[in-house]
Amino acid sequence: MPTPRKLQVDLTVTPYYHCISRCVRQAYLCGYDSKSRRDFDHRKQWLVDQLHQLATVFAIRICAYAIMSNHYHLVLFVDSSLAKSWSNEEVVNRWASLFPMSKAKTWLDLNVIDFENVSAEQQDEINKWRDQLHDISWFMRKLNEFIARQANKEDDCTGRFWEGRFKSQALLDESALLACMAYVDLNPIRAGICKTPESSDFTSIQERLNTYQQHKPIKQSLCEFEINDHQEALAPGVIPCTQQEYFNLVDATGRLVKAGKAGAIPEHLAPILSRLKIDPGTWLETVKSLGSAFFGFIGRPENIEAQMIALNKQRIHGLTSARRAFRSAA
Repeated sequence: MPTPRKLQVDLTVTPYYHCISRCVRQAYLCGYDSKSRRDFDHRKQWLVDQLHQLATVFAIRICAYAIMSNHYHLVLFVDSSLAKSWSNEEVVNRWASLFPMSKAKTWLDLNVIDFENVSAEQQDEINKWRDQLHDISWFMRKLNEFIARQANKEDDCTGRFWEGRFKSQALLDESALLACMAYVDLNPIRAGICKTPESSDFTSIQERLNTYQQHKPIKQSLCEFEINDHQEALAPGVIPCTQQEYFNLVDATGRLVKAGKAGAIPEHLAPILSRLKIDPGTWLETVKSLGSAFFGFIGRPENIEAQMIALNKQRIHGLTSARRAFRSAA
């Protein structure tokens, strides 16, 4: 029996999650549809634009994304501490921007709320909105709803665009985070759509590479990398390797994936993986099979075992894969 999402998404366990949403019947509603002979590739940019927009309103940032023709992948960081730091006024303004027909928008339009003297009833509403502004389900709901409405309007039709429930996987540690980011960024190469990360359209790796080459700052909606590999403690939401290390790792892995080889990662990249408790010898297999090798949780063996105890489960799919892909922390 699947683990309920309320047990999979637990911010006391991890703030990092891998989310996947698929078009209904896995139809190519965001790519070239061979049956209708129509090209919907432009909808991928809708997703990218809306994704960045929502990440500036929610207390959620993007580690990685890949928009495919019939599904998309996200790796998200939920910044609950940021949501808690917002004033009541900021929460109301953010919620009103998401829902123009909401009570929050009415309060602002009619000037019926005094933020210096908020009533108990109003405070209860604001607390609820604050919680929802760092809730992955609400984030995914707004993202999918926007795209579905746009697509149905374009097609002059009604009905489902996405499958009813998005899939989520908790990334229990930095090992899982890095592996999942690479897995997501290499989706187009694994699918044979492109040959290199820089030609992988509608992916975070392409966006990051373009930003780097143009000497531009990264968007506020994207998580940043650590400045150097000697940082003892990283702030929440900082990816646990340098940007250049990640670029080199994804590039080398992508070349092996495209060539269909079982080759080893170059020696100069192995220390990055070892530092993050990832087995360099199984790295290529891990990146290729991450989607099927794990289910609700991805992480080192001891962290998956901790979830088994917490959820009172005899087994969790992925423990064997975790022992093969990741090394236990000392």
